[in-house]
Amino acid sequence: MKGLRPSRIVDLSKEIAENPQDPFFMRVKVKHHPHGRARWLVRLLGLPFRLFPLDFDGWADDTITRMGVHATTHIDAPWHYGPTDAEGGRLPTIEQMPLELGFGPGVVFDMSHKGDGEEIAIADLEASLAASGASIGPGTIALIRTGRDRFQGQRDYWKLGTGMSVAATEWLIDHGVKVMGIDQWGWDVPFHHQIRRSREQGNSRLFWAGHLVGRRKPFWHMEQLRGLDLLPTHGFDLAVFPLRLKGASAAPARVVAFLYD
Repeated sequence: MKGLRPSRIVDLSKEIAENPQDPFFMRVKVKHHPHGRARWLVRLLGLPFRLFPLDFDGWADDTITRMGVHATTHIDAPWHYGPTDAEGGRLPTIEQMPLELGFGPGVVFDMSHKGDGEEIAIADLEASLAASGASIGPGTIALIRTGRDRFQGQRDYWKLGTGMSVAATEWLIDHGVKVMGIDQWGWDVPFHHQIRRSREQGNSRLFWAGHLVGRRKPFWHMEQLRGLDLLPTHGFDLAVFPLRLKGASAAPARVVAFLYD
């Protein structure tokens, strides 16, 4: 698709806004400053009011007073999964994400049939590819469509969803996929399912297992995408470029798909 101009651009990112329904760990607070306040700043800097342009109301300004890097559509760096890899090397933070990883052909895996708390297996990914005729390889950006984006903004959003298994996550990585994303709150099944299974099975390897793959096989993944149902299964390009936050575990990102005729 090199050289083609997209016929449509689809925004796959959540709107960043204050929502009282969000749990405290997802809460965003934005303060909007009115135009008039800037007039006084300009006056303090030395310009008399009589020399202000007649149509100058002052500039609007806004301050994000609270927003965690995982609170909205974002991409996680390997540093989020732990400080070191399997060999003891330091895992990269978000500003160390190679830019070339942020643009590539996208493939949508339809997992909307999976129930809450039910893990996505390799067989599910293979069946989705077989049904769509898509293929993956180095440079592919994999998108997992669960349909749980319809619950964004609701109080229980973070408790709903399926989740990627260890095997399915490794399968994508082993096929050359370094960047992947999902349209629910997290990559794994919701916390309460992970905790219940860990307690029932007495197994210390179940909690956050999909994320922890990234300590053995570093990868980058997006969470809280939306609108994956607006995309074809393949034949489009995807761009995801995080804010350049030094030393951070993740960063908010504007994720967009480029569709072609």
